[in-house]
This record gives sequence, structure tokens and C-alpha cells, in this order.
Amino acid sequence: MKNVIAFIVILLGFAAYSSLFVVSEGQKAIVIKFGKVQRDADNTTVVFEPGLHFKLPLVDRVVSLDARIQTLDEVPDRFVTAEKKDLIVDLYVKWKIKDFAKYYLATGGIKDSAEILLQQKVNNGLRSEFGTRTISQIVSGERSELMDEAMAQASNSSDELGIEIVDVRVKQINLPVEVRNFIFQRMRTERDAVAREHRSEGKEKAEFIKADMDAKVTVMLADAERNARKLKGEGDAQAAKIYAETYTKDPEFYSFLRSMDAYKASFNSKSDVLVVEPDSDFFRYMKGQKGK
Repeated sequence: MKNVIAFIVILLGFAAYSSLFVVSEGQKAIVIKFGKVQRDADNTTVVFEPGLHFKLPLVDRVVSLDARIQTLDEVPDRFVTAEKKDLIVDLYVKWKIKDFAKYYLATGGIKDSAEILLQQKVNNGLRSEFGTRTISQIVSGERSELMDEAMAQASNSSDELGIEIVDVRVKQINLPVEVRNFIFQRMRTERDAVAREHRSEGKEKAEFIKADMDAKVTVMLADAERNARKLKGEGDAQAAKIYAETYTKDPEFYSFLRSMDAYKASFNSKSDVLVVEPDSDFFRYMKGQKGK
């Protein structure tokens, strides 16, 4: 009897324990009964908020789902513009569960499956928006409008997943690698051509400036040489005039000074040798006071 009572107590304890479940903060739960989502009398899905709740043991199965806002950081994908140009777009999506029953039935409650389906729907909406715009419109002022319209389209298509899209944002827009390399190479070629043109113009201007300076230097040197010769000629004439005036004032004294300068230059060194006749006119001032 005691064993039966103990068994019944244990069974009741297990049943009581099995009938309780806890929903953690940031999550919500639904109950699956015989493969169907539990609904109330109004056919509305019963969603359990965070806290302690009851269920039927061995009959009800509790599925906890994250009720917080999730971030889908997509892998960069290729989109085609209205000009048939490819763009590599890197974006992210903020989403949360709106209808827990639809979400569970569409994805099995698996977040990865939900994000795969959501990414397809968001990308489809973006492709239609990118396909109606040019690159200039996309990268300029219409990016916000593009994101709003893409989010609206994705939201309509994501309702069947039980998902609400909170925000869609483009992080980065790039050209494909092969196109980007081609554009960079073309830009380098254009810049090289412009640089060569500037160098050619600079070289031409440098040669012109150099030739102009050389011509000016030649003219300045010629003017300087002419002025120097003119000044030298005027100086020589002035000196000759002074010599002439001096000579006419006292010709004898001038001849005497010239002879003294000649003696000094001739006998400057002991090794100097002068061979002249004794009665040469060179020594005339040595023979007499008046050179006679």
C-alpha cells in the first residue's frame, strides 16, 4: 500500500512538474497540441508572455520563440540597374516576429530558415527598385526613397512568414571587381594623359622662359660690354688729356720722370742685364742734370 501511495505521489509530482513551463525574458511561447497551434475561442493564437505558465503534460508541446528585434546581415549580392549595370550591394535588415503561428508554420521556428526566406523576399523587392533607377539616382539623393519602397514591398511579402520588417538599410554599394578595375584603369589612363599634357605645356613654357631669359642676358651683357668700352674709352681719353696737359706744362720734367720709371724697371733685379752703347740716349739723364 505504501508503495502504491509513493508511486501515486511521484506520478502526481511528475505531472505537476510537466504541466509547468517558464518563458524567459525577451521570448514568447506558443503551444503545439497534436501538431496544431493552440488557439482560443476567437481562433486567435495563444501567445504566452514571459513568466510561469501551465500546459497539459504529454499533450502540449511548448515552442519558445525570440520576440526581440533581430538583425539579418546579408552577404553582399549583385543587383542590376536600369542602365543594365551591375552593383554589389551590402545591406542589413531589422525584423521581428509579428504572427507567431504563421512564423512557426512557415519556418518551423528555425531562425536560419526564416532569414533565408526573408533574404529572398527582401532581395526581390530591392531588385525591382534597383531595376527602375540609374546608378546616379541610387548613389545620390534617392537612396532613402529606394530603401523605403524596398521595405514596403518586402513587408508585404514577408507577412506570409509572420515577420514584420522594422528597417532595411544599405551599408555599402560597390561596382563589381572586374568593372571597378576597368574604371580605375581608365581613370589612370585619363590622368596620365592629362599629366603628360601638363608636362608638355610646362616644358614648352620653361623653354620659352629660358629663351627669353637668355635673350635678355645676351642683351644685358652686350649693353654692359658697350658701356664698359665706352667708359674705358672716355677714361683713356681723359687720361691722355691729362697726360698731354701735364706734358705741355713741363715737358722736360715729364721726360725726366719717364726716364726714372724706365731706370727703375730696367734695374729692378740684380740679374737684369742691359746691353746699350755708352753714349745711348737712354742714359742721357745720368750724364747731366738736364739730360744733356
